[in-house]
Amino acid sequence: MTDGAGAGAVLVVDDDAAIRRSLERGLRLGGFAVRTAADGPGALAAIEEAPPDVLVLDVSMPGMSGIEVCTRLRDAGRDLPVLMLSALDETADRIAGLQAGGDDYLVKPFALQELVLRLRALLRRRPPAGTGRTEPLRAAGLVIDPDARTAERDGTPLELTRREFELLEVLARNAGLVLTRDQLLERVWGYDFDVRTDTVDTFVSYLRRKLETRGRPRLIHTVRGVGFVLREPREPREPREPRDAS
Repeated sequence: MTDGAGAGAVLVVDDDAAIRRSLERGLRLGGFAVRTAADGPGALAAIEEAPPDVLVLDVSMPGMSGIEVCTRLRDAGRDLPVLMLSALDETADRIAGLQAGGDDYLVKPFALQELVLRLRALLRRRPPAGTGRTEPLRAAGLVIDPDARTAERDGTPLELTRREFELLEVLARNAGLVLTRDQLLERVWGYDFDVRTDTVDTFVSYLRRKLETRGRPRLIHTVRGVGFVLREPREPREPREPRDAS
């Protein structure tokens, strides 16, 4: 667990030994306590032995992939923050990793300093414990319970990953207000630094798919050049009566 003198405990999981050594060395210099694992089973065993504060997980590994590792962790109720690593040409794997419960991703190659900043942001965003009961949030047909971490639309439960839930909660709390991508990165991901990423757009896309099943109208709208807004669906216009040509 987190040591008050350090940045936190990190488990780095990657089948490439050179990457593991490089990240271990760099993260130790950044103040983290670092352990490594070379594969999925090794990662699960290490987490069972001593849960880290944050997990750096390669998406594409032989045998048990990072996607399967993340799925197993979430199915077991473990909510530790997970940052996925993926190669540039593995878009489908990256998407699958986030849908499995990953909180963020970095595309290889990346700057070590960006990894350090993102890990610190993930650790800052860990939900506080024992803060008392929070009233459910209601907006645009949504009912969001921050304590139970549940959400529903028009009475139908929504199956959301942790990050999707947090994004929806922030948008719902600001219903009718346009939030910029930078505001969402700060409020949902904890990024108080400049970062070039399509993370917000990616998660908005996932969230829309789940909100709009069965032909439900759109709730999250894009404001071109600005950001996103959650608002009540507009009522369909009544068809006009045709004019009498006589």
